[in-house]
Amino acid sequence: MKKSKFLEEFKTFALRGNMIDLAVGVIIGGAFNSIVNSLVNDVVMPVLSLFTGKLDFSNWFIALDGNKYLTAADAAEAGAATLNYGNFISGIINFVIMALVVFMIVKCLNKLKKAEPAAAPTTKTCPFCKSEIPLEATRCPHCTSSLE
Repeated sequence: MKKSKFLEEFKTFALRGNMIDLAVGVIIGGAFNSIVNSLVNDVVMPVLSLFTGKLDFSNWFIALDGNKYLTAADAAEAGAATLNYGNFISGIINFVIMALVVFMIVKCLNKLKKAEPAAAPTTKTCPFCKSEIPLEATRCPHCTSSLE
């Protein structure tokens, strides 16, 4: 039984190295996101609330129906539409912390990488015609000038 051209093209596309790398990156990114969310919600926010007087961003909201509610959960239970700007602030804090953590990881990985020594040059530039020539050349093959 002959496979259709469409399925062959799809198989080639889906099994490309770039696609697999992207899938692995997305999976690791999702796991990393949960770690950073835990760092923010369980470590940073409690410490931040010590300095801000037990501030809870999750209850910063505006009820769009004009009524006053004690918590966002109360407003949701009443069926009121809310503008949850506290959750947005938490999202910004999560993003900044995630960017900082990624920056620190990349910085550490760059330090771990050993810088490759620069390769010794194998060519030089002819002073007369500015062509690239072998380092050992005594005469330029392009302009036939004698090189010292």
